[in-house]
Amino acid sequence: MATAAALKSIDSLSGVDARMEALDRLEKLTDEAAAEIARHRSNILLKRGIRFWRRGEIVRAGQWAMKAAEKDGTNAKAFHVLAMALERMGHLHKALVTYERAFELDPNDPELLINLGLTAWNLKFTEGAARMFRLYVDACPDSPLGYNNLGSVLYDLGDPEAAIETLRAAIYKMPHQAILWNSLATVLAEEGRADESLIFYNEASRLEPGFARAYHNLGYAYQHLGQLEEALENYDRALALAVDPTEKMESRHSRSICLIGAGKLEEGFREYEIRNSERFRAYFHHMIRAPRWNGEPVEGLKLLLVGEQGLGDEFMFANILPDIARDLGPDGKLQIAVDPRLVSLFQRSFPEAEVGTYDDRTLIDDNGNKAIRLIPFASNGNEPDMWAPMGSALQVYRKRLSDFPHKPFLTPDPVRVAEFRETLARLPGKKVGVCWRSMMLEAKRAKYFSPIEGWAPVLKTEGVSFINLQYGDCAEELARAHSEHGITIHQIEGLDLRDDIDGTAALCAALDLVLSAPTAAAATAASVGAKVWFLVAGRTWPQLGTDEYPWYADTRVFAPKSFGDWPALMADAAAELKTFAG
Repeated sequence: MATAAALKSIDSLSGVDARMEALDRLEKLTDEAAAEIARHRSNILLKRGIRFWRRGEIVRAGQWAMKAAEKDGTNAKAFHVLAMALERMGHLHKALVTYERAFELDPNDPELLINLGLTAWNLKFTEGAARMFRLYVDACPDSPLGYNNLGSVLYDLGDPEAAIETLRAAIYKMPHQAILWNSLATVLAEEGRADESLIFYNEASRLEPGFARAYHNLGYAYQHLGQLEEALENYDRALALAVDPTEKMESRHSRSICLIGAGKLEEGFREYEIRNSERFRAYFHHMIRAPRWNGEPVEGLKLLLVGEQGLGDEFMFANILPDIARDLGPDGKLQIAVDPRLVSLFQRSFPEAEVGTYDDRTLIDDNGNKAIRLIPFASNGNEPDMWAPMGSALQVYRKRLSDFPHKPFLTPDPVRVAEFRETLARLPGKKVGVCWRSMMLEAKRAKYFSPIEGWAPVLKTEGVSFINLQYGDCAEELARAHSEHGITIHQIEGLDLRDDIDGTAALCAALDLVLSAPTAAAATAASVGAKVWFLVAGRTWPQLGTDEYPWYADTRVFAPKSFGDWPALMADAAAELKTFAG
């Protein structure tokens, strides 16, 4: 007779559950073992990458770090090294994303906060960078890195007082840290206190004699103080000590500017070509198929020269265009690419040339940001034989001061010049144009320009009618000058000083004199042969070691003995203007 199967006891049910739990544990242990094996293999690959990094082979370091990350997708260190390599190669967006992945995997690694902050800073995410550096300071209060970077980024955010206090407090806490002395000196120098900054830079170099950046910055400070030989000595020390390729490039660029400013033109303009390196921070990728021109004979060629850097530089470097137009000969063709606002003025000045504009784009791809310059008119069957950035011709045509012809090289519209002269004739006395600042006045540039209140001694000169050349929105400044000092600066109705550069050039040609800070307005005036007095905070490199701007026909420079001593400068300029007006 069949018997009923016994009911499972509680014990037997428990036994089954226990066996399942055991299987779960075994499976987990197996996964952990596999993970440990994967991490071990990943770390072996990562160590190879680190060895390549230490040898300066950044690309190969990045390749091995990527292999390590692929072997173990949870290895934060692999993503960290990969991000560092991407950043060094210039792929900033990729680097930022990779740093964020590393931070997700290991939020307790404070070094990631520093690198995240630096990458965000380089990408102009300045507020985000400040947050990262504050977090690092909280996590590592005894490390100088957080205070150093926080102080520097606070200055970039327009808060120099907070920057100075942050760095000063850190120095009291860690007086032997050279980087803190260096950063405090840099903030002081950027605030126009270059003479004070020397003390702190020298202390940084004393504490750490191999600190290349301190010597670079000493060169910068001496350069702003007009002590160019001392500046060159320190740039040379920086180059001898620098290991980082970016630091070397920056020092070479600064040294080239210093050489030009000292009048050592042949070496200076040759070294200035460092700005065209693909690794330079301000490099533009020019989308031009033709080969680069490097000074070869140009007779009979179609040569394209492309304006660069800014409106003032496009005017200044155009000094060489008459020489090149001559050397191309009757069978050659000059193509000139300039800011759209300059096309009509340049075409009138060089009627045999083909003048067009460029089209700047920012390409954001997986490799980060790339600044691209397109030249539409010199493409699609109208390509040049060769091309170059306009400033590259300087090393060929301007090797010594005697190579500068001191002649106007641009031609204003004669009809508009006559119209402006007729308008200006209704005003009494000498007609003097004034421009007191650039449109770009972020913290690092403000020290180069006096506010309009500082111009009062000049603008109160009798026998002069002042004409506004200040481009951009300046209505509030003009009103303030009138209400506080009784100064009237006349405006030309209907003239857009920012965008109608051709009209501005004609107005400048109709004036008796232009007084200006080193701005695009001054360059516009000087290029058409107007008499221009430059009012500068300190000696500038375009002076080429002289008391004028040799690029132009008729200029004079007023510079104070101490950098940024505006009262002394304005007193000198006012005295000279009184004589001129009389």
